[in-house]
Amino acid sequence: MGLTSNRVILEKADMALSDLTSGGLLLPAQAAKFIRLLIKESVIMQHATVVPMRSQKQLIEKIRFGSRVLRAGSEGVALPEADRTKPDLSKVELDAKLFKAEVRISDEVLEDSIERGQLKQTIMAILGEAIARDMEEVIINGDTTSTDLFLKQLDGLFVQATSNTSNATDSPLDKDILKAIIKTMPSEYLRDRNKMKFLTSIDAETDWRDSIAERETSLGDDWLIKPGTVPYAGVPVVPVPMFPENIGTGNHCTNVLLTDPKNIHVGIWRQIKIESDRDISAGVLRIVATLRFDVKYAEETAVVKGYNVKVI
Repeated sequence: MGLTSNRVILEKADMALSDLTSGGLLLPAQAAKFIRLLIKESVIMQHATVVPMRSQKQLIEKIRFGSRVLRAGSEGVALPEADRTKPDLSKVELDAKLFKAEVRISDEVLEDSIERGQLKQTIMAILGEAIARDMEEVIINGDTTSTDLFLKQLDGLFVQATSNTSNATDSPLDKDILKAIIKTMPSEYLRDRNKMKFLTSIDAETDWRDSIAERETSLGDDWLIKPGTVPYAGVPVVPVPMFPENIGTGNHCTNVLLTDPKNIHVGIWRQIKIESDRDISAGVLRIVATLRFDVKYAEETAVVKGYNVKVI
């Protein structure tokens, strides 16, 4: 492929990008579509509450009644002031942090996409897959005390889960560990247990599946062979590829999170920027995406973190 052909391909790619953006920012409809693509490519965001933020900071309003509201009443008589109940009002702030991604697409990929008229879809798909993967890593493993500048941007789900914890003591995931995690959850949140999920690593979920399959019953065979999640006490155990398996005791453990996934709020600022640079001699289109996001639990006390779950 000659230099002229490279230039034509890259110019067409640049034109395709300009159709998506205004001054580098994704047009509103395209930004919404890109956020949907990010959700599709991320296991965590498929289950979580994803908030398109109107500005860099946004508040999550919370209201709950943590204590008894009913009192013994008398007909025609208002409750005395001491028996009246006020809701617990609090707020959680999403504070979107800046992240950048750089993707390089070769002439061969561009040429094929241009010929099929799918260049925009190709660019967005490649970007969406790469960004969603990396977003999930920091959403889970973010730690402002980390030496990794990427993970240092924000505290992720593991660091934020502090109120309720359960130590698996370097044991593979089984019913005893899952039972201990459920029993650690404050009872007030277990009324909605049907909405909850165990989130853990792929190998930990495999160990859990195997522990059930070892039962010499047809049910045990089903869990080994059939697809789908394997629940404990009605709560699905969901494998998340980006859960680490080299933490905890001996650096061979992972964590388990028990919560209603909708309790996880991922805020993405809608001003997503995509810019391109043409490297003609290398035959590569370089695309840089800039976005801001944050993650918070709406109710941190409604989360249990099981740790030191052995996977090796």
